[in-house]
Amino acid sequence: MNKLNSTLILALGVFVSSAVVQAQAQTPASPAKGDPAAGRQKAVAICSGCHGIPGTKTAFPEVYSVPKIGNQNEAYIVAALRGYRSGERFNSTMKALASSLTEKEILDIAAYYAQSGAQSGALGK
Repeated sequence: MNKLNSTLILALGVFVSSAVVQAQAQTPASPAKGDPAAGRQKAVAICSGCHGIPGTKTAFPEVYSVPKIGNQNEAYIVAALRGYRSGERFNSTMKALASSLTEKEILDIAAYYAQSGAQSGALGK
């Protein structure tokens, strides 16, 4: 093989290698997934007191029915908890609770409630 062919093969190899590395770098990472079992434990501890009792209403800051969250879309729960934590959504009770959660706990709780058959609260499960 002459010197020109060797140089071309080497350049082609470098080009292909860099293209593969660049493509891998541009591939988005899979979104983190929560652990439903860990989410259930956390939901029993902090969510079921309001969301686990059918027909619960709250009187602060205003009277409203507490929403059912069992079988809710996982991404929606994550977005809602992040919104309460950041202040984008406002409810003083939810802000305090969401602010105490780690990102992993938010993902876990959302994974639990998104399961088919998950209760609005974790009572009785």
